[in-house]
Amino acid sequence: MSDFEHALVLGKFYPPHAGHHHLIRTAASRSARTTVAVLASTVESIPVADRVAWLRAEHAGTPGLVVLGDVDDHPVDFHSDTVWALHVGIARAVLARRAIIDGTPGKAPVDAVFSSETYGDELAARLGARHVLVDLARTAYPVSGTAIRADPMANWAHLARATRVGLCARIVVVGAESTGTTTLSRQLAARLGAPWVPEYGRAHTEHKLAAARAFDPAATLESLVWTVGDFQDVATRQHALADAAADGPILVCDNDSWSATVWGHRYLGAPHPNIAPNARRPALYLLTDHDGVPYEQDGWRDGEHLRAWMTALFQTELAARGVPWLLVTGSRDERLERALRASVDAVAGHFRFADPLG
Repeated sequence: MSDFEHALVLGKFYPPHAGHHHLIRTAASRSARTTVAVLASTVESIPVADRVAWLRAEHAGTPGLVVLGDVDDHPVDFHSDTVWALHVGIARAVLARRAIIDGTPGKAPVDAVFSSETYGDELAARLGARHVLVDLARTAYPVSGTAIRADPMANWAHLARATRVGLCARIVVVGAESTGTTTLSRQLAARLGAPWVPEYGRAHTEHKLAAARAFDPAATLESLVWTVGDFQDVATRQHALADAAADGPILVCDNDSWSATVWGHRYLGAPHPNIAPNARRPALYLLTDHDGVPYEQDGWRDGEHLRAWMTALFQTELAARGVPWLLVTGSRDERLERALRASVDAVAGHFRFADPLG
């Protein structure tokens, strides 16, 4: 039998860390129902939807647990009754949402507030609940959101898998055929000490040709019929490969799911923006210029005459997407050094977080 009927865990979770997960698990183990309220301000760098998704992933399958997010842009002032009333109003609104989800709008209140903060006493009192204080001294998990925001790489081990995947800085190398994306991305990964994710499009082409020859042994690369579904499949697989490799703070990829939309435009003759609707936004795109790079035919390429057009298409689409990107030019060594400098700067910017409201 549970100690409490309905517990509330409330916080910024900016970002979620091991201490937060310990708090949530403690509340869930003692309560029939647990509501986790992620209250973010609009000045913060990590969207509330991401934090909610990361917490849901880590606590998926926990009985009675629901994670909800909302915006709380009110200042923090523990000495102001007016400010307290504003924050409690948002907490009550989140609890009402939980009751509506459960189909029990008459059971919105809670009987316990679990926190690792001294302000939990006042919050619980204003909600008519009991405060359960968990690891105030941070002895079980010596970490805080402040520490992680100050130095995420040093505190990376305190992040759960879903948070690591979502928070890691991704460097993605894209470019037209035979412009050195694979060479540059592998060298860059080695220099940064980061995992490397290969391009999946080539493997898909090989599988597609093998499947075509099951119907017609005379099928060739030139006779393949490309569809939107092909590029959706490439995007899905590329996305999965990158997420599977994203365990450390930096990841280097030879193409990503979004780049499948550009290749789809090339082979289908028109843009199809629905190819990769869930593409992640990397810290930096590096576009390898075709100029000065000899075209090497390896038996799987067919776009030498389109390289300049493809480079221009990537430039147009990257600008339209509004993401950081750099056209990488020069000799092989020059490209690597320029890419490395840009990547180091991009990673530093990626892990620069806005201060929460104080």
